[in-house]
Amino acid sequence: MTDKTPDTSTFTDAYSETGFWEKLKGYARDAGRELVEKALQLYYLWEDDAVPAASKAVILGALGYFIMPLDVIPDVLPGVGFTDDLAAVAAALALLNQYITDDIRAKATAKAKEWFE
Repeated sequence: MTDKTPDTSTFTDAYSETGFWEKLKGYARDAGRELVEKALQLYYLWEDDAVPAASKAVILGALGYFIMPLDVIPDVLPGVGFTDDLAAVAAALALLNQYITDDIRAKATAKAKEWFE
């Protein structure tokens, strides 16, 4: 890794597809629609074969951070518990913006709609 590449191995190792869906199902309302949609965009981006492996490591790092029960700001704190998760997911999306398609956005929006409308 270069000095500018964050070490996401701890969070990448923490990621599992089952853990991701359990976190969303259990905490979607608490996390809020913005975080849920962004996390879903990363998930669908991870499934995309056109995304390079190095970029997928960033995705797994951000999603791993999202599903970890212990992080910088505990998720159980009302109002602020998911702000660090949102920051991690948003940063990953900003890095990978060139890979996000309208189809990925639409799938994430449709899935989030199931929980929020």
